[in-house]
Amino acid sequence: MKYIGAHVSAAGGVSNAPVRAAEIGATAFALFTKNQRQWKSKPLSESEIREFKAQMQKHGFTPKQVLPHDSYLINLGNVKDEQTRNKHLSSFVDEMQRVEQLGLDRLNFHPGSHLNELTTDAAMQKIAEGIGLGIRESSGVYAVIEITAGQGTNLGFSFEQLAQLIDLIPQQDRIGVCLDTCHMFAGGYDLRQQEAYDAVMAQFQKLIGFELLMGMHLNDAKSSLGSRVDRHASLGRGELGIEPFSYIMQDERMDEIPFILETVEPELWPEEIRTLKEFAHG
Repeated sequence: MKYIGAHVSAAGGVSNAPVRAAEIGATAFALFTKNQRQWKSKPLSESEIREFKAQMQKHGFTPKQVLPHDSYLINLGNVKDEQTRNKHLSSFVDEMQRVEQLGLDRLNFHPGSHLNELTTDAAMQKIAEGIGLGIRESSGVYAVIEITAGQGTNLGFSFEQLAQLIDLIPQQDRIGVCLDTCHMFAGGYDLRQQEAYDAVMAQFQKLIGFELLMGMHLNDAKSSLGSRVDRHASLGRGELGIEPFSYIMQDERMDEIPFILETVEPELWPEEIRTLKEFAHG
């Protein structure tokens, strides 16, 4: 079973997210549990939590169909000064705890950037420490590390870097991985032909393993292969084309995880979801 949806708005309250997902025919969704552009957000109220869980049940969503995303402001590799580092760490912990409060089981996040302040290895260690803190300060929530496009000083753009980071985290039983088709392509992984796709996924299995895959972002790419530029496009309207998404939907190793559209034209999401469902059903 493939769970297919999009990153929907939680404007007006997190309980609106499952409603909006159902409206576009989704069987999965992603959301921000607080305003992703602000450091401070008011805590989730008991009534919000109850209503979110009620809407989840009403529309038939279970935790494995939901992939919450943390704020883009957070950088677990930031070591500018102690106050700044603590702000990033405490915000990440808050994100993990909010997911727990909502009864969900995973938080998707970008690992972080070295900002030319640290070597890659030193920054990896700092990121791992931040992930470990978030795991310790929450219960039952997996830290799901997203592969990046490698833009700027962003880390985690290769399977090797993801594997290195995972090895640095003591609580590996609470770690997952999220693949993003646009990020992978921009990072140099060619998915456009079946043979190339198979080779990439064999490498993923060897270095990380499908047992750690807990979500996937489905985006076409405006940028070219290996460009390290993160620019999403609607499915079939970018450099990847539509074929890779059929390979993914027919890959049984990727069953039972949320597939999330972050494509740039939300009005196309119902059509894109229908197309992906057709691919999944062969």
